[in-house]
Amino acid sequence: MTTLPQPPDILSPEFAADPYPAYRILRAHYPLFHDPGTDSFLISRYGDVARAFRDPVFTSDNYAWQLEPAHGGRTLPQMSGREHAVRRALVAPAFRGRELREKFLPVIERNARELIDTFRDAAETDLVARFATRFPINVIVDMLGLDRADHDRFHSWYASVVGFLANLAQDPETADAGLRAGRELSAYLLPIIRERRATPGDDLLSRLCTAEVDGTRMSDQDITSFVSLLLSAGGETTDKALAALFRNLLAHPDQLAAVRADRSLIPAALAESLRYTPPVQMIMRQPAAEVTLSGGTVPAGATVTCLIGSANRDERHYARPDTFHVLRGDLTPATAFSAAADHVAFALGRHFCVGALLAKTEVEVAVNQLLDAFPAMDFAEGTAPADAGVFTRGPERLRVRLVPGDDGTRAREA
Repeated sequence: MTTLPQPPDILSPEFAADPYPAYRILRAHYPLFHDPGTDSFLISRYGDVARAFRDPVFTSDNYAWQLEPAHGGRTLPQMSGREHAVRRALVAPAFRGRELREKFLPVIERNARELIDTFRDAAETDLVARFATRFPINVIVDMLGLDRADHDRFHSWYASVVGFLANLAQDPETADAGLRAGRELSAYLLPIIRERRATPGDDLLSRLCTAEVDGTRMSDQDITSFVSLLLSAGGETTDKALAALFRNLLAHPDQLAAVRADRSLIPAALAESLRYTPPVQMIMRQPAAEVTLSGGTVPAGATVTCLIGSANRDERHYARPDTFHVLRGDLTPATAFSAAADHVAFALGRHFCVGALLAKTEVEVAVNQLLDAFPAMDFAEGTAPADAGVFTRGPERLRVRLVPGDDGTRAREA
């Protein structure tokens, strides 16, 4: 008689150290499991998670308590119907197409270059502390047209808000810090919003102040909440995606060499890294009616925790899912940054991440510039660093040895 393994505890130190064995147990034996620690139903198989992101019966009403307190108001992820469609139409153009390429690509390129310049001549550096965690926040501040001298302040606010959102254990000090950061950010932005409404410029914040769709414009609170969301979601995903991508490539030197030789492989490498080690490991949903999934039924109004990290390693959907392979055949780079993606790292459906193409652009620029600047790099400590985190996950540090190249030239692997 076969004995079932115990259901894993997603708040345990063992899970935080490495969630992937627990995900395998959940997929195989507990595809629908009520987790007492989070009082939510865990779903772990790709088909169920994809359905939770696409099927309208799964709402984001849970964000009223999960996101709204930190952001100081309603944000895109918790909206639905016409409200969601109009608000998304107000903000989306800045994060795709011509506006992204022509207006904000130079901002992204400048910020990558400036950060790399701070360690261009170093023998080694920590790519997390010196680059990945700073780069997306600096880009967002500059896109908004805010004071570049405030980069550090925004980084502090970002860290506190992300801490609030990831606070599954409900630590009161972490919660208070997140709420305080939200209030401080709002107080900082409101007088600037008034100025931009009166005299708009050519920046993202001015665009948010003046954009209009079907007679609807964003209120001051809409804007401050969206900026808070942009800092937390845009900063955290890009920060961890970039660090994890470099860690994954350095751990697979043959694939790093292939990407270095053929930069058109960067989107495929990022897509595979998002599948293999997604920055956001879980997202919550709340069904409006009773729903039947693999393993049972979820009652209306319950919280469902969609385990992205598990779905992206589901053996039912991917061949050799625990293997990092840039050229895998079951992942399509051309659609990997759209709502038709083969992975669920950015969610799917109507709430697919509005900043996915911005994140892709930032990572492409960063990877190209880092590979150009350093013809060789490897782990300074000899081994790949592990990821850390439960709600969001990525390397906390990534110390690398560096071989600088000639400025302006694309160096070959040393």
